[in-house]
Amino acid sequence: MATTDESIYSIQNVSRRYGDLAALDNVSLEIKRGEWISIVGPSGSGKSTLMNIMGCMDSPTEGTVLLEGDRLDKMGEPELANVRRHKIGLVFQQFHLVQHLSAVENVELAQYYHSMPDEKEALEALERVGMADRATHLPRELSGGEQQRVSDARALINQPDHILADEPTGNLDEDNERIVIDFFHQLHDAGTTLIVVTHDAEVAAQGERQIILEHGRIAREIVGVEGTPTKGKKNQDEAE
Repeated sequence: MATTDESIYSIQNVSRRYGDLAALDNVSLEIKRGEWISIVGPSGSGKSTLMNIMGCMDSPTEGTVLLEGDRLDKMGEPELANVRRHKIGLVFQQFHLVQHLSAVENVELAQYYHSMPDEKEALEALERVGMADRATHLPRELSGGEQQRVSDARALINQPDHILADEPTGNLDEDNERIVIDFFHQLHDAGTTLIVVTHDAEVAAQGERQIILEHGRIAREIVGVEGTPTKGKKNQDEAE
């Protein structure tokens, strides 16, 4: 499905400070419905902080963050949790699987906070990531790549419109990385908005845009598969 002109995320002049440290410094970004965005940069550049703010796991110190017109920066934790449950699917590098639950039970767990658990739906989600035959296995019985795919299935079980993924291939071998990338392409083709934080150049190149962060600011953007640089927004020059 093609990207639309409708802006899903509108991030304006956002900063996030922890004491004297500015993890984000006056960042502005628009993301359209159905777009695949890669957020790239070295460690400490602010990638995960930006991801956490867009994923309703943190709030900015300054600036505005809108998701589908709703002001996330004005919401308290109960409201943010509700947005996470109903609008966003989160994929983490560390999997966060419950060790005493099977793969299918870990996927069902996400449904407790959204609707009623449905084993059939959970098995269908596992099948989409090639894990149906491992549904009854515990996390310790799965490889790192298999655990990542269970985490992916859990993120999509509630059919979110937007997927945010933090280093989704960081712990994977080449074969499992390809499986995850192919899966993301399926989601994107179906109209899902994808926001992927990554160090991996191949993964980053899958996005329609690459947002390059340096020292908490957007240094530049790269548009298209060919990696043609565009004029980056120098946020520091826009500060009033």
